[in-house]
Amino acid sequence: MVLDWLDSQLHLVSVLWLFPILFMFHDFEEILTVEKWTKQNKEQVLAVLPKSIRKYFYSSFQMTTVQFANDVFWIFLTITTATCLAVIFSFYYIFLMLLFIFFAHVFTHLGQALYLRKYTPGVITSIILVLPYSSYTYYRLLKEQVISGTDILWSTIGAFIIVPILFLFLVYERNKATKKVEEDGADKNFL
Repeated sequence: MVLDWLDSQLHLVSVLWLFPILFMFHDFEEILTVEKWTKQNKEQVLAVLPKSIRKYFYSSFQMTTVQFANDVFWIFLTITTATCLAVIFSFYYIFLMLLFIFFAHVFTHLGQALYLRKYTPGVITSIILVLPYSSYTYYRLLKEQVISGTDILWSTIGAFIIVPILFLFLVYERNKATKKVEEDGADKNFL
């Protein structure tokens, strides 16, 4: 069986350290494609979004590759820190919250691609890397009794609490950055 073979080949610590590595593979796909994709598909995406939430996504369509890579850096740093806490101190709560977000993120990519009926940045690595990895990591942590179903439940609840807060913070920061770029551009045009 494939799972038995994987279990015998991968030490649990290696499974944990794959999280930041696979996160970066997934986000490299997004980094390499997001700016061009958003410029080409901005109008189509904004047209299908309800008017009440368009304002939250507008700044995403102004983002450059460098700005997106900066956001990815901070997420990578957070994931790496959570992995260190899990590996060194056996503190899994933050790791599990981030793993749940990583797992659930697969379905946002799939939903976007199906809804728009086209490729969306990140959908390929979501299917071939993120879904198998996150599923296997849950399986492995449970199998080795490192965590329990209750741990998954509480970390999922934590993720549901923290994600809206982080989303609003990110939207606020992007809007602030977009406004600054527009003001700087207006200043240059005035001179």
